[in-house]
Amino acid sequence: MIRKFKQLGLTSSFTVLAALGCGHAVAGPLDDARAHAHLEAVAAGNLDALMQDYADDAYMEWVGGPLDGRYRGKAEIRAVWQKFIAANAGKPRPANFGKLVSFANPKGATVQQRADYGGQVPVKVWHALTYRDGSLSTEVWQIAPSLQLDQ
Repeated sequence: MIRKFKQLGLTSSFTVLAALGCGHAVAGPLDDARAHAHLEAVAAGNLDALMQDYADDAYMEWVGGPLDGRYRGKAEIRAVWQKFIAANAGKPRPANFGKLVSFANPKGATVQQRADYGGQVPVKVWHALTYRDGSLSTEVWQIAPSLQLDQ
C-alpha cells in the first residue's frame, strides 16, 4: 500500500511538473553562434548587424566609461552604438574573446563572455546577453579594466 502511494505521488509530481512546463526541453536551442556574431559585429563596427537581434523593447546597461548609462529601445541602443563606433573613427577593432558561457531555461537564455577590444581607446568588457522569445532583450556591457580573458 505504501509503495503504491509513493508510486502515485511520484507520478503525480511528474504530471504537475510537465503541466508547469518544467518537464519540457529548453525553449529553443541557445544559439551561442548568434551571440558570438553579435560581439563580432561590435568589433567590426557593423551597426546593421549589431541591431538585427534586438527586441523592440530591449534595454542595455552600459556600466563605466564615457557611454555609461541605461538605454531603452532600439533607437537609444542604436545611438549609443553609433557613438562607440565613431570613437574608433568607424574602423574595426581587433578583438580577443574569452570562453563563452551560456545558461538557459524554458523562459530564455543568457550568454556571458569576456572581451578585449583594441582600437584608438582599448577597452576590456564583460558581456551578458539575455535572449527571450528569439530576440536579444537585455545586454550588459560592463567596462572592466582589470579583466583577464578566460580561455
